[in-house]
Amino acid sequence: MTDRSRPGPGRGWLLRLVIAFAFAQGAVSMARPAVSYRALALGADEAAIGVIAGVYALLPLFVAVPLGRRTDHGRCAPLLPLGVLLISGGCALSGIVSSLPAMAAWSGVMGLGHLCFVIGAQSIVARQSAPDEQDRNFGHFTIGASLGQLIGPVAAGALISGQGGALGRTSALALLVSAAVCAVALTSLWRIEHRRTAGSGPKPGHKVPVGEILGARGVPAGILISMAVLSATDILTAYLPVVGEHRSIAPATVGLLLSLRAAATIACRLVMTPLLRLLGRRALLTTSCLLAALLCAGVALPVSIPVLAVMLAALGFCLGVGQPLSMTTVVRAAPDGARSTALALRLTGNRLGQVAAPAAAGLIAGAAGVAAPFVLLGVGLLGAAGLGLRGEGRTEPPPAGESVSVRSSRRSAPGGCPRDRRAARSPRSDG
Repeated sequence: MTDRSRPGPGRGWLLRLVIAFAFAQGAVSMARPAVSYRALALGADEAAIGVIAGVYALLPLFVAVPLGRRTDHGRCAPLLPLGVLLISGGCALSGIVSSLPAMAAWSGVMGLGHLCFVIGAQSIVARQSAPDEQDRNFGHFTIGASLGQLIGPVAAGALISGQGGALGRTSALALLVSAAVCAVALTSLWRIEHRRTAGSGPKPGHKVPVGEILGARGVPAGILISMAVLSATDILTAYLPVVGEHRSIAPATVGLLLSLRAAATIACRLVMTPLLRLLGRRALLTTSCLLAALLCAGVALPVSIPVLAVMLAALGFCLGVGQPLSMTTVVRAAPDGARSTALALRLTGNRLGQVAAPAAAGLIAGAAGVAAPFVLLGVGLLGAAGLGLRGEGRTEPPPAGESVSVRSSRRSAPGGCPRDRRAARSPRSDG
């Protein structure tokens, strides 16, 4: 029996992981708008802000898959403190330097640290969760990210708006504070990873080819849906301050709007399990992406602040579905011994979107106005809705309470009809 079919350890590790992720993501969510405001103070235009936001995701493009390979055949936990240190260093140095190229470089270090933390954390969740716990555990894990996204922008907005509104000085202060916030995550990283039993997991040295992983049904859809959803969240974080400047919305108000979006995402993930029971995975993914597409495009409209707040709350709820379900989709569809690599490929797709989307958004904003990138995001989310509508095939979760032995007996039962054998094929649960 593989480690997929073992019941997971106690959930204290998951709570500590959520707490650590909340601090790390809170620091990044403080730093991203602060970087945009500091770049504006240093004379950057919309296109330059797009480039700086894109560099955040550039370094991770080259290291995500090697890190995933290492994690598939080793421990995940060492990546977490490394990620915290890189995020803290990138935040602090972004607040100290005074040139746009240097800000872009340290923004890239921040992105590399975030990647290290997320690959390690997601791999721990995948490795230590039983198959029927994955949707729930990934949903709870991403609550940590949403908590950080809830608190971070409010804190950044309060710091940047304070002290007389000297944008360069207050944005630098927000970046230094974000570095300190991230360092707090180190206090919650003890005994996160449980050792696997002897004989479980992949054999050392065995590497599943990337082409085989990408060819597994469900993996490409999970990657593309995650890319579209994260690009929407990322552009919203980076460009809502620019929209606020053009519409004379105070930085503190922009921070509250971003945090409202994050609060709605937390609410979504708290009710994820009932939503899955009510609608099913395919309908939930498709509906949420479709509504998010319409709401993203609606941000481009010159609406009042209360209407914008309602739209962002609804958008946050819809965007809350895509990330945890895409994680479970990729984990369930990936070949045995390649779950961390598959998650790393998903993160590579995310970072590719974070490189291309801000750069494209900057060009579009420079040519067609700062609201135009949100229309582009709507188009991307429409594509994600189409992928959700096509379905995920083998990646449906096993029925609650059904054991591996029951599913195995169904597969091996003589005389079973093909439909019964197909229905009993729980994704990747046969080891």
